[in-house]
Amino acid sequence: MTMTQTRSGVLPLHESPLARPTTVPAVFRAAARLLAANGLYKGDFVPDAMDREMCIPHFLRPMSIVAALKCVTTGDPHRTSLLADQAIATLALRLEVDGEGPLYGGIFDLEAHVDAWGDVESRTTESAVAVLEGAADANEVSA
Repeated sequence: MTMTQTRSGVLPLHESPLARPTTVPAVFRAAARLLAANGLYKGDFVPDAMDREMCIPHFLRPMSIVAALKCVTTGDPHRTSLLADQAIATLALRLEVDGEGPLYGGIFDLEAHVDAWGDVESRTTESAVAVLEGAADANEVSA
């Protein structure tokens, strides 16, 4: 595992504040790389979230798109941040599920919409990565 030295000790690189993206397009690109490496999980955040069957750290498991957006900003697929919420909201407005956009504007509704898009039976890791990269490109152009 790649490590970085800090005053308080050694941190895994994914937890280093220096390795975290600072813009919404950078969050999309980092999440795309994370999904490409770990795979897309159809379900709630990561498989075996309660660690009953797996001992692999959560950030190394396949994960949902929402979990990937959270993980690249905080180092943990379960913890959120303002930047992760901004990325989730931006992405939710770009996605349609059954021809519909998100129904409500609260963050949990936006997360549910992105998760619903990712959970479509035919959805692949490659298509999720492509959507994240496309969102990054579109967001850079509009910025």
